[in-house]
Amino acid sequence: MSRILVVEDEPAIAELIAINLRHAGFEVTVAADADAAQDAVDGVLPALVVLDWMLPGRSGYVLVRQWRAVPRTRGLPVIMLTARSEEADKVSGLDAGADDYLTKPFALPELEARVRALTRRAGHGGAAIVELGPLTYDTVGRVARLHGEPLDLSARELSLLQLLISRAGRMVSKEQIVDNLCQWGEELSPNAVEVYVHRLRKKLEPGGVRISTLRGLGYCVADNSARSN
Repeated sequence: MSRILVVEDEPAIAELIAINLRHAGFEVTVAADADAAQDAVDGVLPALVVLDWMLPGRSGYVLVRQWRAVPRTRGLPVIMLTARSEEADKVSGLDAGADDYLTKPFALPELEARVRALTRRAGHGGAAIVELGPLTYDTVGRVARLHGEPLDLSARELSLLQLLISRAGRMVSKEQIVDNLCQWGEELSPNAVEVYVHRLRKKLEPGGVRISTLRGLGYCVADNSARSN
């Protein structure tokens, strides 16, 4: 049974989310603020966090940035809940490290579907090690290594990497990336796709793995280590 941490300071909303997810078969822990959420994560790492942006004290935005700075929680899947509906706010949340973004008010079945999809992808894999020059990706353990050193990637960065490396040397369109990263029917803007590609590019290119932009078409990943030596 997957453990879900719900971080929400409004008791009625937290209770509705918890009841819905428990009914769906998840084990749910609720935290009302960032300190309680951090204590819960320090105790037992959950499979996923449903995180409210606006919290007393530290915001969810600050909290997810702190998690992404620590190897133990770098890949922790996070769905951010917020009343902020502007495109710039969504991009900010994704750039902070959230893997998905849901605007209040939201439908509980949609949240459940997103939780299921993200936890499934975070734990999914076939029995294979995919290699691209100095980069290896374990599709069972969902661990990426560059020159033998593990990369700290979020769940969506891992999914993006798996898509790109499975089609190394070939163009992957933005539409294909949207389909891969977002399978619940909501819209994912080109700006959001660019955020994920930018974050992944910063972690791969220093090690010689290049993500090329094919303007107006999409992206292509290739081993650039021989060229850079």
